[in-house]
Amino acid sequence: MLKEVGEVNTITSSKTNKDFTKRDLTLADDSQTSVRLTIWGNQAQAFDAPLESIIAFKGVKVSDFGGRSLSLLSSGSMTIDPDIEEAHKLRGWFNAVGQNATFSTHQALASAGGGQKGNNKLIKDILEDETYLQSDTPSYFNMKASVIFVKQSSTFAYPACSSPDCSKKVIEENPGEWWCEKCQQKWPEPRYRYMLQIHVADHTGTLWVTCFDDAAVNVVGMSANDLMKIKNDDDENNTQNLMVAMQEATCKTFNFRVKAKMETYMDQPK
Repeated sequence: MLKEVGEVNTITSSKTNKDFTKRDLTLADDSQTSVRLTIWGNQAQAFDAPLESIIAFKGVKVSDFGGRSLSLLSSGSMTIDPDIEEAHKLRGWFNAVGQNATFSTHQALASAGGGQKGNNKLIKDILEDETYLQSDTPSYFNMKASVIFVKQSSTFAYPACSSPDCSKKVIEENPGEWWCEKCQQKWPEPRYRYMLQIHVADHTGTLWVTCFDDAAVNVVGMSANDLMKIKNDDDENNTQNLMVAMQEATCKTFNFRVKAKMETYMDQPK
């Protein structure tokens, strides 16, 4: 199951001084484990599979780079949403359970002491570690923290394509007509997906974290569609009901798996 798609990058071989184009994919299955797989060359540039697609790979090399990772050989191949029994079983598991599952990883994580194991981090250590602002390469870590506040902004969820294989934002062109540019298809209504900002704390400090759909469902305890229904309800108490739902999402403690990456917004590092 395709969980994440990285950007196309170019690397230069130290031996041949030749440039290679690559793209990293994050894959997961019903073992509730994820792994990084790298594709190369034209396949990397042309790759256009939607998130949550099921992909079958043939001809993959296993390496210990970054913990445990995969690389598609030049003689290898991949098939998106193959019509085979294993793919149908995985789709059924994902639709029933996997959408809200938490996945462990084969990636080795650099700890504060330079080790290779994914140790839990304290928020104080995260905030003092300037390496997150020195590289646009994502860093991953674990932390145990409690939700102390959920931001009640108008953008806690966005209207997404109703296709189970697509999570792209859709646009309401006319009442009852939501257009997905990715799928080139209209839908009578969107499927809302979370983009929830929460404030978390441990005994050393506090941190803002953005939770996307599967993680946010665990925090709020309901789907983004259900919460949007509360928000858009014509009942005069809808604002109060939304506040109650957000408050009930606080004072819960979770083991978080966090991705940190520096991005530039309005010429400022974020």
